[in-house]
Amino acid sequence: MKDIMLKIVGRQVTNDGTGPSDEQVMEFVTEGQLFERNGSTYLLYKETEMSGLEGCTTSLKVKGDTVRMKRYGEALPIDTVMEFQKGKRYEGYYETPYGAFEMEILTNSVDNRLHEGVLDIDYAISLKGLTEARSRLNITILNQ
Repeated sequence: MKDIMLKIVGRQVTNDGTGPSDEQVMEFVTEGQLFERNGSTYLLYKETEMSGLEGCTTSLKVKGDTVRMKRYGEALPIDTVMEFQKGKRYEGYYETPYGAFEMEILTNSVDNRLHEGVLDIDYAISLKGLTEARSRLNITILNQ
């Protein structure tokens, strides 16, 4: 297991149809770990107060153009799992400190260039009854 520094940038664009789109950007740098097992690359990092999930760990399992994200820890009553693969839908539950919401993800693209230190995921997410948004997650390994 290798200790690394990660720069994580999340962008979310929402539009309720009544006005201009609203874009939110969250960016932070954090310590993490990188390791490989059974042909997959894993990235692990602790969530921060900024993400609203302090006390949780995020694990990304990356294999080719498929990414499985799992969040777990004391801030969540149950683990949250998301899967990303271009053109595929994933249904599950998005767990927050305020409760669980039905979730559907449609992945637009996965750009796995971890050999260069970059992982980009572009996807649409719908939290049923709450919101729909287009999201982009960019993870850069700063000390590869």
